[in-house]
Amino acid sequence: MKRVLLTLAITVLAGSLLSSNPAIAQLLPPGAKTARVQITQGPELELANGYLTIIRWTTNNPGGSDEHFGVVQYGTDPKNLNETAKSHIRLNRGHSYTVFRVRLNGLKPKTTYYYRVTSIESNGKSDGEESAVNRFTTSGPGEIVAASPPQAVPQPK
Repeated sequence: MKRVLLTLAITVLAGSLLSSNPAIAQLLPPGAKTARVQITQGPELELANGYLTIIRWTTNNPGGSDEHFGVVQYGTDPKNLNETAKSHIRLNRGHSYTVFRVRLNGLKPKTTYYYRVTSIESNGKSDGEESAVNRFTTSGPGEIVAASPPQAVPQPK
């Protein structure tokens, strides 16, 4: 009986040493950084109600670190975007584009907010592209706005 257990233990140990660890096998070095990141679609409202808004935009794949964040800077004054919301995303190296979605919580109903979007690597380094300032107005209680195109903020002449 002891011999069978010893043989089984040696077989299990040898098998575990020879098989690869899936967690380690998935760690890849950072990919090549894209020369110029561009916003190719959006930013636009995916959903907006009295207290919550989701802003979505698409860029070419920024490359670099697989761990990125979509960032929205926003506020009620277009010259003072004093609030920030971030959302984690893991880049897919097989895609030529990346879709960012960031959720803004705790918004006031029937209030106009101004915002701009960008993206950063997990180390905080910017991907180098930032949208113009846009605006949206939250709905009243119980109302929902879906898939609204951005409203550009007029620039002074």
